[in-house]
Amino acid sequence: MTSAEIITIGTEILLGEIVDTNTRYIAKTLRGLGVDLYRTITIGDNVDRIASAIHNSMERANIVITTGGLGPTIDDPTREAVAKAVGVETEFREDLWQQVVETIARYGRKPSENQKRQAYVPQGAIGLKNPVGTAPCFIVEKQFPSPNMGEGLGVRESVVISLPGVPAEMEHILHEAVVPYLQKKFNLDEVIKVRLLHCAGLGEGLIDEKIADLETLSNPTVGLAAHTGVVDIRIAAKAKSEDEANKMIDEIDNQIRERLGSVVFGVDEDRLEEVTLNLLAKKGLTLTAIESGLNGLLARKIPHTASIPDLTPDSLLQALRSAQASAKTDVAVGVTIFPEERSAVMAMITSKGEKSHKITYGGPPKSLPRWSMYLVINWLRTAVEEME
Repeated sequence: MTSAEIITIGTEILLGEIVDTNTRYIAKTLRGLGVDLYRTITIGDNVDRIASAIHNSMERANIVITTGGLGPTIDDPTREAVAKAVGVETEFREDLWQQVVETIARYGRKPSENQKRQAYVPQGAIGLKNPVGTAPCFIVEKQFPSPNMGEGLGVRESVVISLPGVPAEMEHILHEAVVPYLQKKFNLDEVIKVRLLHCAGLGEGLIDEKIADLETLSNPTVGLAAHTGVVDIRIAAKAKSEDEANKMIDEIDNQIRERLGSVVFGVDEDRLEEVTLNLLAKKGLTLTAIESGLNGLLARKIPHTASIPDLTPDSLLQALRSAQASAKTDVAVGVTIFPEERSAVMAMITSKGEKSHKITYGGPPKSLPRWSMYLVINWLRTAVEEME
């Protein structure tokens, strides 16, 4: 089993100045190679802390990927940190320096003296060309003692791969150079496929009760992730091919749908509002919507939603009647919230008549609008599914 850890480097990430998107991208790439990701971590621009994190990761995992800290300034510490982690010095590499010179020349400039720092890498490192940026990347291979099934200590090799923090550069080098290297180095011949089933209408606890036995499986694995108003069920399978993995996932997918029924509303990139609007369109139904107190949340999900302040339960229905009559639509739906009570009232008008429903919320008050939005959209979805 080939394992990996990801270390993102940069104080600006820890301070919340930028969002780390590299970890997610690398994780999905590793997943596609059949590599098990053990940990991810973010470290500020401190050589000692980075070196310690890298060394610890290399002792645990076969592959350690770092991003960031490869620039030309003093506060770009990754080269020194990797060298310290593996117990070597850095060395100047003329071939990497020529890469820097050639890249900068494309912009009609000459490199400054401090940019020579980018041509220093840990001794013995494998240089990786960066055709889309000025920071050369590198791979360091190191052997660690490893228990060998009762035959004393064997040897396990671990690699640290240092990539740029700029997402476009990182993604290019990852696919062009790193993925082929990893496939050859670790004989990667498996894939990990993941499918997300999106659920609405049942909380995480109730879903867990219905599929608890599936969550104990080892391959495929099944896990839950709760979001405001939506619960995701993750099915992940490792196999020798995509087809084999998909068959394994399909079997679990079918079992989950049998147990949860229409609670499952979509897969992977599906969104609740898109599924609902597509269902309306498929049935040839037109819609009017009203929100009150949601600060435009419903309007951003459902086009032409009217925002009306301070609606009471009674005035919500009156507003819906008026809006439906004016627009001549088949369906009208609305929601108004009452933050002091942590509650919301939903109302709907269809060919079957009028109905309203009060719901109470026990979560953070600031999440009430978003929670109410998803509940009213799911209420609409289930109502439309039942309509002829």
